[in-house]
Amino acid sequence: MRGADAEEHLLRAADELFYREGVRAVGVDAVVGQAGVNKMSLYRRFASKDDLVVAYLARADARFFARFEASLAQHPGEPVKQLNQYFTDLAQRASADDYRGCPFVNVAAEFPDVGHPARLCVMRNKMQLMTRLLELTTAAGADDPAALANALALLIEGVYAASQTYGPGCGPIRAAPQVAAQLIAQACARAP
Repeated sequence: MRGADAEEHLLRAADELFYREGVRAVGVDAVVGQAGVNKMSLYRRFASKDDLVVAYLARADARFFARFEASLAQHPGEPVKQLNQYFTDLAQRASADDYRGCPFVNVAAEFPDVGHPARLCVMRNKMQLMTRLLELTTAAGADDPAALANALALLIEGVYAASQTYGPGCGPIRAAPQVAAQLIAQACARAP
């Protein structure tokens, strides 16, 4: 198998196994077995399991923001509708039977050291999300854009947690779009 193909197989295996079972629970033997490559192929591409985890999170980050931007693209130039659409889409995604929550939250729970490379990936993802939320709440004309962005981020994290504690499609997840709409409407009541 060519190097690029081996890398893609390894990353697909890591995506599936790390998300479904957790990073710490999955060894490199399981990843190479799932990928159908040998261990040497893994170490030619990734110097360590930590490097594989960082690559896994980079892919998860790209997928997250692709979904986020796809939600917003349904209502170009309408930040209130964009925010509401995102919560509708998030609730639908978090209601899928195979949904295991946010990979970044999952990794943060597994790696308590804030200086670990995986935790740094988590921080970058969450900071980028906060930046996007602040841009949207500002464009929506919120009285206090930062406060609304923080409230919406808390609600997003609540959806992730509820999906794991109450289960996919639970009442708290189904309530999230309505709660978001109320927060947005209240914060943007004076917007033109």
